[in-house]
Amino acid sequence: MSQYDEGHTVAGWTGTGIATVGAGVLGAGICVVSAALIVGGSGILAASVLVTWALHLTGWGKPPGVRPRAQWRMGARDLTARDGHADCWGCRLAGRGRRTSAVASEVDAVAGRPEPVAAEAGR
Repeated sequence: MSQYDEGHTVAGWTGTGIATVGAGVLGAGICVVSAALIVGGSGILAASVLVTWALHLTGWGKPPGVRPRAQWRMGARDLTARDGHADCWGCRLAGRGRRTSAVASEVDAVAGRPEPVAAEAGR
């Protein structure tokens, strides 16, 4: 394995496989000047992005950065994906991601939401 933790996920390989097929269909469409193949290839490429994103959100991807070497195997599942990853734009697009309590209370104050009762009680 490489010293970098990239591409060792089900989401990564599945997305790459689908994108490769989409690029092939799109390229064939360009070569034979077929609008149907060009649109089909573009659709397959868009589907590859959505499939990869969905697999990442269900835990078959990985968080940003390098994981411990013991988690580099292909079938390793990311159990932290449900809460979202702190520096992951894919998780942010899905409305996930970790907010600190200071940021959460600031967002609540700006949105006009009352603070939880537990916070007022000092718990």
